Amino acid sequence: MAGASVKVAVRVRPFSARESSRQAKCVIQMQGNTTCITNPKLPKDATKHFTFDYSYWSHTSVSEDPNFASQRRVYQDIGEEMLAHAFEGYNVCILAYGQTGAGKSYTMMGRQEPGQRGIIPQLCEDLFARIAREGSPELSFSVEVSYLEIYCERVRDLLNPKSRGGLRVREHPLLGPYVQDLSRLAVASFADIADLMDSGNKARTVAATNMNETSSRSHAVFTIVFSQRRQDPLSDLTTEKVSRISLVDLAGSERADASGAKGVRLKEGANINKSLTTLGKVISALADATSKKKKPDFIPYRDSVLTWLLKENLGGRELAHGHDRGAEPGRHYADRTKQIRCHAVINEDPNARLIRELREEVTRLRELLSAQGEGLGGVWGRDGVWGVWGSRSEGFGLRRGFGERFGGGVGDTAAVLGAQLQRWGHSEGLIRGCRRQHPPHRAPISPQVSPTPPSLPPPPPRRPPPSMGTRGWSPPWAPLRPWSDCR
Repeated sequence: MAGASVKVAVRVRPFSARESSRQAKCVIQMQGNTTCITNPKLPKDATKHFTFDYSYWSHTSVSEDPNFASQRRVYQDIGEEMLAHAFEGYNVCILAYGQTGAGKSYTMMGRQEPGQRGIIPQLCEDLFARIAREGSPELSFSVEVSYLEIYCERVRDLLNPKSRGGLRVREHPLLGPYVQDLSRLAVASFADIADLMDSGNKARTVAATNMNETSSRSHAVFTIVFSQRRQDPLSDLTTEKVSRISLVDLAGSERADASGAKGVRLKEGANINKSLTTLGKVISALADATSKKKKPDFIPYRDSVLTWLLKENLGGRELAHGHDRGAEPGRHYADRTKQIRCHAVINEDPNARLIRELREEVTRLRELLSAQGEGLGGVWGRDGVWGVWGSRSEGFGLRRGFGERFGGGVGDTAAVLGAQLQRWGHSEGLIRGCRRQHPPHRAPISPQVSPTPPSLPPPPPRRPPPSMGTRGWSPPWAPLRPWSDCR
């Protein structure tokens, strides 16, 4: 899925108690996937329009507005698509960004009340439901989870609260950045994963400010490592695909004067704003590189622990989905994020990829044979097939090498062609002598009439080697021979 763009969704929440007491006015309107913003201080200015993949209107209630976007609708648009890509073998990421109190944690985690669950619990429940439906003796699944928070640029394991010390972030040359000694626990059901989420949320750092009574003071990353192992009955080989689902709940940006933060809270807010500023710089650099402008000399991934851990999610080999909830700066952030193109790849074994591609080729060749019949002329007249069956090393070598190992396939198709050649009176040398630059005629051959063998044009005459002249030198142990004897 090379060149896939990052999908961006925007959601507007209802007024908080603080905003209602101040008689705040909503300046955002949504029409389909377009978000419209009006500046109340400059009413004469034109309304600004931003178009995203999804625009969710959750400012009112269900009874007041039929266009209200519920938690279930948000998950159906975002979570189900990401879960489907995870089953295909891709790494996926869902990231929530916005100002403090914008409702990021509510969208990602939600509440315990019916209909109030967020994206993470709904995705985990559907994951195990689909595993139960698709499980078979040949296909097995395993799920492992980890939960961490980035507090003041230090990583802490939420599933192991006793480890108060900060964990170190390292980078693997192939897998990318990872957290050393981070606990990864295996789960067998949704009940197990729900217990781990609940214990992790209780250990997360939360404090009250003037803008939000339950403000998250750290970035949280909930990771699901999903493995699929398939036993092939034909080749007796075990193939494995490993997907990583990263669900990120970022801490909200805030202003010190509006939040009233002092002391420790002021330090927490400074670290949060620093990491979010670095995230904005990384997104701008990736957007400029994608828009074919002058490529940036340096992308500051390592300026913050957050951007370092999200390196593969932002500009690497994963499919990302950004969910933004904020004011005017958030719209510009989401607009820049939309311009990023990622190059996602399926995480599978190279041998398994080769086997899959060979079987797809065998299936395509069988369809050609069934469409053209057993006539060899119709098959040879197709582009691409002549190169497969045009020589002994490519055709019959595959029959001996891969046909017996994978239980038929290419070998069966080659056997059909070999039997047809024997009926025509040809030997295997005809296959060896054919060349791509001299294909036979393209006229289809009826299987009821015994045709004459296709005649190949004679090879071009060979030219004698250029003369070396009087100054040419040849060693005495290699006397020159006439060109006619070399043919």
